[in-house]
Amino acid sequence: MSAAPPTPPAAAPAPVTEPEAEAEAGFSLFDDPEDYYPPSPPPTTQQYTTTTGIPIALHLVGHSPLEAHHLWNGSRVVASHFESHPDLVKDRTVLELGAGAGLPSLVAGALGARKVVVTDFPDPDLVENMRRNVRECTLLDEKEERVVADGYVWGTPAEKILAHIQRPGHAEEKFDVLVLADLLFRHTEHDHLLDSIEMTMKVAEKSKAFVVFTSYRPWLQHKDLKFFDLARDRGFVVEKVLEKKMDRPLFENDPGDEEVRKTVTGWSVTWPKEYVEGRMEWPTKGE
Repeated sequence: MSAAPPTPPAAAPAPVTEPEAEAEAGFSLFDDPEDYYPPSPPPTTQQYTTTTGIPIALHLVGHSPLEAHHLWNGSRVVASHFESHPDLVKDRTVLELGAGAGLPSLVAGALGARKVVVTDFPDPDLVENMRRNVRECTLLDEKEERVVADGYVWGTPAEKILAHIQRPGHAEEKFDVLVLADLLFRHTEHDHLLDSIEMTMKVAEKSKAFVVFTSYRPWLQHKDLKFFDLARDRGFVVEKVLEKKMDRPLFENDPGDEEVRKTVTGWSVTWPKEYVEGRMEWPTKGE
């Protein structure tokens, strides 16, 4: 995510043009020049290579105000972490929030997750792009439908997402594993992300939300980390589980401490043991 550019100086007042002069010049004040809007960048493809040397081609939308046109370092690190610890996802249910290309979900499915639901904002292009990545992933058997893609807005009711993992004859189920890769830069959404964790993560000892991120804007790192303070305030247990230094920053020309911009950290968010064992009530939000 490129840093926001400095605030430009105030523009000089536009010269006043009389309507008659506009007509004589052959244009109207309300007509946009033909080249006023730059063309949208085309879709791109990036590659992730598994630890066994198998390439995964990942389609990315051409541009997205939600930053889904990048393959974030956090998603690469989560995918690699799952490959190193396949028991984290094997035979388990996985939900990815704000997935973009959905790399961790594809890897989780390839490692034998029972069901993976990969989600992002319900924009048709984003959802179709995720579905394309699922269809074209050579590590997945399309007939198994192990990985499905759907739209979801953080913090909203999750019944539609949970429906993907319900099985006939079983009690209502929630997800064993959640993935939140490079989402914390959206500081205003921290509470909504935590709402989604509360609604979708199974209350069980081994249930875990993996929150992996880089502070791409080092001067705002304290705001990124505020997410974990909010999680603890709600009653969750937070633990740092990994740190990886990338060879170079994702956005090499951005300002700020380069070492911070190269560093990916991973954290687990889990239910407290007392709550899992029924020895405490989950605090109501805001208490």
